[in-house]
Amino acid sequence: MDEAQHEEYEEHTGVSPYWWIRQIILIGIAGFYLVLGIQLLVSAYQLNEPATFILTFYASNFMILFSGALLVGFIYRLVLTYRRSKKAPPQSPTL
Repeated sequence: MDEAQHEEYEEHTGVSPYWWIRQIILIGIAGFYLVLGIQLLVSAYQLNEPATFILTFYASNFMILFSGALLVGFIYRLVLTYRRSKKAPPQSPTL
């Protein structure tokens, strides 16, 4: 395998351990903001002033929407990369 093919092969299948760690950290951060948004939504219903309730309600839904979408995207990318790495033929060592 020449150098260009080898780089292309590693680009599609060989993902460094730092990439996996980064994805897990991003999933954790998105999960944290999802839980924080849900807690904010629950606490919005305890407010007495209507204007404050509406602002807190929409802010919490905004947090839930974005963090949920990011969480799904990060998990999808993680699963897709894992499946691609399982389908790839084993890498041969280069000298």
